[in-house]
Amino acid sequence: METESEPYVRLATLRQLHKVVADLNTARSLADTLQTVADGIVAGLGYELACVNLVRPDGDLVVAAFAGSAAAEALITGRVGSRPSWERRLSMGEAWGELRFIPHTEGWVLIEDDVPQWHTEGPDPRFEGEWHPQDRLYAPMFSSGGGRELLGVISVDRPRNGRRPGPWGQEALQMYASQAAIAISNARLRANMQRALVRLEREQQALRASEESFRQAFEYAPSGMAIAEMGGDQQGRLLRTNDALCRLLGRPASAMRRYSFADLVHPEDVGTLLRTSAEGGRAELRLGRRDGTYVWVSLRNSVVADTTDGPRFLLTHVEDIEDRKRHELALAHRASHDALTGLPNSAELRARLSARLCDRPPEALDGGLEPSDAGYGAETGGLFNSEGYDFGPGGTAYDHHVHVVAPDDEVDDGTKGLAVLFCDLDGFKSINDRFGHQTGDAVLVEVARRLTTGVREGDTVARLGGDEFVVLADGLGTADAADLAVRLRNAIILPIRVGGRGVRVGASFGISWASCGMSVEEVLRSADQRMYVEKRSRSKVHRRAG
Repeated sequence: METESEPYVRLATLRQLHKVVADLNTARSLADTLQTVADGIVAGLGYELACVNLVRPDGDLVVAAFAGSAAAEALITGRVGSRPSWERRLSMGEAWGELRFIPHTEGWVLIEDDVPQWHTEGPDPRFEGEWHPQDRLYAPMFSSGGGRELLGVISVDRPRNGRRPGPWGQEALQMYASQAAIAISNARLRANMQRALVRLEREQQALRASEESFRQAFEYAPSGMAIAEMGGDQQGRLLRTNDALCRLLGRPASAMRRYSFADLVHPEDVGTLLRTSAEGGRAELRLGRRDGTYVWVSLRNSVVADTTDGPRFLLTHVEDIEDRKRHELALAHRASHDALTGLPNSAELRARLSARLCDRPPEALDGGLEPSDAGYGAETGGLFNSEGYDFGPGGTAYDHHVHVVAPDDEVDDGTKGLAVLFCDLDGFKSINDRFGHQTGDAVLVEVARRLTTGVREGDTVARLGGDEFVVLADGLGTADAADLAVRLRNAIILPIRVGGRGVRVGASFGISWASCGMSVEEVLRSADQRMYVEKRSRSKVHRRAG
């Protein structure tokens, strides 16, 4: 039966409970919340001692807060009890709702486990329901929701009235444990949010620092840098260029944004640019300056993303290699050209001639195949034979190679071919002997100039060695080649002024024809032999005239 004073005690307890629960939500950190939980039990629920055991990430429980005894607090705060030992305690004794009461008559078996504990001194109980110094009362705290994860355990001791809590005291402690669990969860959430905000701020600071570092590295790089769009209608358009690139090309940054590299590249280097892989691509090509000239550069591409899975841009590093390229081209020119006259040398002549010839025999190219030996090429509209030679309409062979066919020397039937004119100077040795090699060199330089002037653009004039020159002239017929030889001879025999004196040299030309199926040496030997025939013929004529 409830006494008259109990309703007043309950009302006072409710008011005190309301106050301490309200205090739970004022704590600013997790540590403050845990201490507030322990202090609230002592201040509002009528216990002299309270301990909050918090579940750690590894599952064990640590003494996180203590209230009511400075000596006990110093003794056990921070100590850890294993999860199995706690589960054993929460499974034995008397269940008061979610509370667990272990009377002193059963608690002796727990003395040796690893759960941090303390013992208060006091006399044995004198009446039923009196609190024993070694009684234990635990209030588990569970997270809200369906999982009911164990967050921690509140341990209480020494009720101020000296009695084990009745139904109302049990309910009050259980209610407080539920509110404490909510406060701890909220405190953890706030702590996690604060850590996340701190981490986010640090990441943003790092990002800003990285962006600033990139901006400075981009803007103040000693070599050219550019950022271009990838994909979309503006593929390749320059979005941003640094000062070094603008200076290199002589164009302001505002004007550069109207271009892509495809707009600036030399026409001969467009293919090189298109073959350059966007991701990690490299290329050496020429870019146009504002004044109309071109500069050799090395492009190195890399792809960067603005944000995660965001737009991708092409970062291009542009290095000025004009000096190196000029040096390389000079070395290549010296390797392929005669040092005295500047004409292509013997090796370059052979390379150019070899590029025009293939090893197919002449009969496979002209009249060697009957219609019955060939099949119709539906894709090309031509013919192909069993060996795979491709023929255009009328049986003309082609496979990305323009075959060279020699005209008939006897009958000028209009066939055009690659004429090879072998030129040997007459009387050059006597000039060397009489006036010295310096005069001889000047004669060779002037002869080279006259030969170059006398041919068409695209023809090749090469110095084979000594006083021997070779002219390659494509697209000539028999009469055309003879006329060219006469013009060149007439240009050479004119007096040459060297050191205040005039000297003369003659020239003998041998005309041969390059043809697929011939080797380079066969072509040059044929022209050389015809030149000697011409030289002997001219010598006989000269002797008869004398």
